[in-house]
Amino acid sequence: MASRSISSVSPFSSPARAVAGDAGQAPSIARLREPDADCDIEYQWLPGPGPGPGSDAPLLVFLHQGLGSLAMWRDFPRQLCSIAGCRGLVYARPGYGRSTPAPAPPPWGRDYLHRQALDVLPALLRCLGVDARAQPPWLFGHSDGGSIALLRAAHAPREVAGAVVLAPHILVEARTLQGIERSVADYAPSGMRQRLARYHPDADAVFEGWSRSWLDAGFRDWSIEQEIAGIGCPLLAVQGVDDEYGTLEQIRGIRRRVPHTELLELAGCGHSPQREQPQRVIEATADFLRRHAR
Repeated sequence: MASRSISSVSPFSSPARAVAGDAGQAPSIARLREPDADCDIEYQWLPGPGPGPGSDAPLLVFLHQGLGSLAMWRDFPRQLCSIAGCRGLVYARPGYGRSTPAPAPPPWGRDYLHRQALDVLPALLRCLGVDARAQPPWLFGHSDGGSIALLRAAHAPREVAGAVVLAPHILVEARTLQGIERSVADYAPSGMRQRLARYHPDADAVFEGWSRSWLDAGFRDWSIEQEIAGIGCPLLAVQGVDDEYGTLEQIRGIRRRVPHTELLELAGCGHSPQREQPQRVIEATADFLRRHAR
């Protein structure tokens, strides 16, 4: 990327403030002004066990799902950081929450997850003063966020200490498409539209961007299987046995290509392990970090 200019960051009031937990700073806006990442990003710091954001505790960056936001994580990041002894950074990607609306109509293109991993995430870290080379952060990603974490770890190995990925996608499966098609049919009748509207100013744009991108004919053969083969950092992959958007082949496929990957397969769990079995996820992540973080 070319050199950047950054506007000041400032706190603001939003529903995210109450939902994201009182232990961190209030959600704020970072204004990225780079050729490949010109946008406003809603973010929040969660303090670590040391004295303030400058603590030497590991930094865990949370990457939300395809319909998610900063606020939709609820209290989970604060609980995880508290138990694992980490600092946290939670943010909403462009198009989500109080970040800049998505600039283009859907479908967003086959590379939309790559753009988040290779352009937006590193631009945000630079804007917030995180030197990923000197002190690489850990990544914690769910669904689309898990795929972004894998791509970042594959393409910037010196800037990622390790990753925990929940229900990530490495290829498009029939179950993925069937699950999204059901969501499209149920979007209004099920109340999903009203629920998403609590977190996104334009819930329809969020839902259509996500669903139409994955259901686009040009996305059917999307795969990052070959790209992730060179990941060398510690990796924990978690998935529910009853995930409605993917089979266990998603995380088992990761381990075939990255043999040191640790797997956690959760019985009686669907697509959102952090909501459905939060204690198991927190315990597994805290143990993983204790064993691998220096």
